[in-house]
Amino acid sequence: MRVDVPDDPTERKELLKSGLESGIGVFIIRPGDESFSSLGKVELIVNDDGTLSGYVDGKVITISSPEDQDDAMRSCGKIDVMVVLTKDWSVIPFENLIAAAAGKTKIMACVSSSEDAELCGKILEKGTDGIVVNVQEPKDVKGVIEKAGNAGSVRLTAVKIVSVRNIQTGDRVCVDTCSAMVPGEGMLIGSQSSCLFLVQSESEENGYVAARPFRVNAGAVHAYMMMPDGKTRYLSELKAGDDVLLVDRLGGTKVGSIGRCKTELRPMLIVTAVHGDDEYTTILQNAETVKMVTPGGSVSVNELKKGDEVLVFLDEGGRHFGMPVKEKIRES
Repeated sequence: MRVDVPDDPTERKELLKSGLESGIGVFIIRPGDESFSSLGKVELIVNDDGTLSGYVDGKVITISSPEDQDDAMRSCGKIDVMVVLTKDWSVIPFENLIAAAAGKTKIMACVSSSEDAELCGKILEKGTDGIVVNVQEPKDVKGVIEKAGNAGSVRLTAVKIVSVRNIQTGDRVCVDTCSAMVPGEGMLIGSQSSCLFLVQSESEENGYVAARPFRVNAGAVHAYMMMPDGKTRYLSELKAGDDVLLVDRLGGTKVGSIGRCKTELRPMLIVTAVHGDDEYTTILQNAETVKMVTPGGSVSVNELKKGDEVLVFLDEGGRHFGMPVKEKIRES
């Protein structure tokens, strides 16, 4: 979300607060507004005259002419992230940029309405890699994101692995979607609702089986999964036709649909990680095709070792029928 546009610092702060209340965790700020980090658990990206730094590196580009589009297309593949604002929210420049980026640069669309946010997920079928909420009034934030075809972004944190050990066989769930995912993209899953691990899709070949980029081998039936509405559900509850949240390494998200769920008896292992004084676990199938996303790539659960870092979504409080509640709950 952009909170760098208003000239009044108080207005910028109120925009950020409204974004936090709507579940947004990543914000574009002005240089000098780094103190906004004290308002909550946020990741801040500094926009210094169009150059982005901090949580991600990239550019903010405004397209109001064919020449602007040409300049933007020349940057595809040379930067990590491009935040794009078009005059009158024209679709054609986004189509051209998505095609030119070809997965090498993430294209993020600035949107100021729920209709534009929903359209982002349908451009060239693939959609933009995410949206950046770009409004002037705090009251308008929630209306923009509630219909988004892309679900905005989530804040991911690196945690350290402390152990990986085999346990008894158990029922594990493969979630097969109607979308083809890429390396670094998967679903948020865990044994505690306060820590959901980013489990990668089977989008990489391993020499023994072909890639299945539509699938996430998500783990044991008891585990939580983060859904597009911010609630969690048990893996055992999922079924064909349900919407599902797909998340990439940078926290960008989009919404897919489940084609089927396969529950089978398989050998399992428990992964334990720590962040500060807190310990978290998730239970996954013991198979080389099951991978967790790291800050720089991915690693098979068979190769995980003490001290490795993996990406997770951390939350506070607990869940009641999947809904977040602000109460002290301990799950171990």
